[in-house]
Amino acid sequence: MDLDNPKKIKALDPGRVGDSIELLPDQMRQVLADARLIKIPREFSRITHVVVNGMGGSNLGARLAQAVWSNEMKVPLLIEPGYDVPAYVGKNTLYLISSYSGTTEEPLSTYREARKRGAKIIALTEDSPKSRLKKMILKDDIPGYIFKPEFNPSGQPRMGIGYTAFGMLVLMARAGIFKIAVREMEEIIAKMEIWTRKLKPEEPVKLNQVKQLALKLKNKNAVLVSAGHLAGNVHIARNQLSESSKYFSSYLTLPELNHYSMEGLANPPANKKNLIFVFFDSKLYHPKIQRRALLTKQVIKKNGIEVLSHELKGKTRKEQGFEMLQFGEWLSYYLGMIYEVDPQKIPWVDWFKKQLK
Repeated sequence: MDLDNPKKIKALDPGRVGDSIELLPDQMRQVLADARLIKIPREFSRITHVVVNGMGGSNLGARLAQAVWSNEMKVPLLIEPGYDVPAYVGKNTLYLISSYSGTTEEPLSTYREARKRGAKIIALTEDSPKSRLKKMILKDDIPGYIFKPEFNPSGQPRMGIGYTAFGMLVLMARAGIFKIAVREMEEIIAKMEIWTRKLKPEEPVKLNQVKQLALKLKNKNAVLVSAGHLAGNVHIARNQLSESSKYFSSYLTLPELNHYSMEGLANPPANKKNLIFVFFDSKLYHPKIQRRALLTKQVIKKNGIEVLSHELKGKTRKEQGFEMLQFGEWLSYYLGMIYEVDPQKIPWVDWFKKQLK
């Protein structure tokens, strides 16, 4: 597959996934404009913890918040996707239900129980007649963000991550969990537009870092590694690789991996052939983490396994978080092109949902 062949890329992407990725900054700019219209009752700020229930792409904003905003968050944030409402959810809980389509059965099944317990519910969903979540919150006068996905031509929820991830961050900020500076986000969005020009298909392999990395991952099982403020990003990138690239990968975080994962590198012997580690480095990591990353790479190499590194260039935690969010989307796109798969289609997920019904 020639990643510099625009005709072949266009043929493999009839659903316009690439266009949705390119429009990520526009999605975020729309959310920033819509934020002024989001009204959250004052008493919602008087809570002791936040619980997010959203599946797959619909909880990625919480992953970003947990890592990037951890040094600013006033209360704990817990991610509890699934059918059950934890025992600690009650009147002091801000319970955020997230479903792009508004039809995801797991979070919707918890709505009545969370209300029964007196939790302060907010919601995030698409403005669509099919959205059950939209109908529920409008009927019960529940606050939230109902977005119009104007900049997601692919129609796939995971390609509307600007709406779900950044929309969730805005909701939590409006509820007083942390602050989002409008000017700072405007500057980050402007930088993302510049980064897009360096990552999109028109930029040739010899100048395009993400294309170069995608080519190196072919026929390998990638293990993504990050730390601190980028810990949520490797989770997000793993999800994107699975759905858009049809590519199985995993992720680990520092310093946790130093306490167990390194001893598992020796076996099976095929690890030497099959595995490839990708470190997402940052000069903003704690100095001890930077030292650990260097030593961990040595351990992996001593086990005969290939190691790659990509350093984030943003000057702040938030800047690097969105820089990596964008990089991960393009990485999943190009890897899908290399395997010559349609990045929009998710045949096994669709089959599974049909069988479940």
